[in-house]
Amino acid sequence: MSTMLEVSGLGHRYGGPTGHQAINELSFRVEAGELACIVGPSGCGKSTLLRSISGLLTPTSGRVELHGDPVEGVPSDLAVVFQDYSRSLFPWLSVRKNVEFPLRSRGIGRDERRRRSDEVLEWVGLAESARKYPWQLSGGMQQRVSIARALACRPALLLMDEPFASVDAQTRFELEDLLLRVRKQFDSTVLLVTHDIDESIYLADRVFVLSKSPASIVADIPVDLGERDQIVTRESEEFVHLRSEVARLLQVRSAEPKRSAEAERWAEAERAEARESAQP
Repeated sequence: MSTMLEVSGLGHRYGGPTGHQAINELSFRVEAGELACIVGPSGCGKSTLLRSISGLLTPTSGRVELHGDPVEGVPSDLAVVFQDYSRSLFPWLSVRKNVEFPLRSRGIGRDERRRRSDEVLEWVGLAESARKYPWQLSGGMQQRVSIARALACRPALLLMDEPFASVDAQTRFELEDLLLRVRKQFDSTVLLVTHDIDESIYLADRVFVLSKSPASIVADIPVDLGERDQIVTRESEEFVHLRSEVARLLQVRSAEPKRSAEAERWAEAERAEARESAQP
């Protein structure tokens, strides 16, 4: 198995030398075909990490490589699915046109755009909604459109920033299983950020656990649960064991001294900047 993503000594500080250190000396690898999850406390720097990997943010230290090439700007074979799907879709474009939009900027012809959009909309269960507009769809359906748009680009790496956090529990389960199906169908490599421990264990081949800000990796946990089922998998002894292991790691880190008010302000600024980057 070849390495798809390699992060080496990655760090980012907001506000210059005396500002807030959001992430610090992060190093890890994601192999081709893996689905890896990053889990950590709220405000620990998860979004800063994802934006640094995607090329949306230039880190202040360290290096990111995508299949051996340094990331300098947004790679053409990378796609991102944000948490705030309602702000990342164009309300004046149909579902099909939203899916086709990034393909136009890549110079892909009309017939191929239509073929790809029809294919991915079929896979996410929205073939009959192609002519509708985002505002005519439920939250879960809108997030399916976001996933379809990302998959239509045939990304080497799919980054997902808490993509299911804004939907109800049942829809979340459906979207988790959808991700597993399309990942298998398209042989995708996925890096997903979440604060939900159960979700990370259910989806991942590996779980990276982050510390409080400035984020560093405190554990790299392999997950081998075979074929996933929302009921059977979550009731299994191994799932319960892994969930407890991750929860203990996070609890220990949460018991550390709280950040200063200044650090909290920088963390909030980071979250606000992440929300801005989700806007089309």
